[in-house]
Amino acid sequence: MDYNTLMEKAIEASKNAYIPYSKFPVGACILTGNDKIYTGCNFENASLGLTICAERNAIGSAIADGERKIKAIAIYSPERDNCYPCGACRQVLHEFKSENGIDVILKNGNELVIHKIEDLLPGGFNL
Repeated sequence: MDYNTLMEKAIEASKNAYIPYSKFPVGACILTGNDKIYTGCNFENASLGLTICAERNAIGSAIADGERKIKAIAIYSPERDNCYPCGACRQVLHEFKSENGIDVILKNGNELVIHKIEDLLPGGFNL
């Protein structure tokens, strides 16, 4: 799967964000170990602790469809270049990484920047 395609889908997903409080839209697109694609956007709630990040929204869709391994995730916000995942999303991604880890794809201007989840969350929690 071309990472530009994943980023395009993340950009499209960000347009569906429900963000009446932060005004900070985020879209995510994951590629699973079975080469399936799932997207998600962030959505907020008046009880802010109930807000869901785009990354976990996409991962939840994949899990609901029986997927358990993620190869890559593209994350995008029109409000910020290099829109990194929050700590909670980094831990959730770590839990579902494929044998080769997860490529975390960010957009910086017109270029894609790729990190490994292990570099973004060294020593991620495991049982």
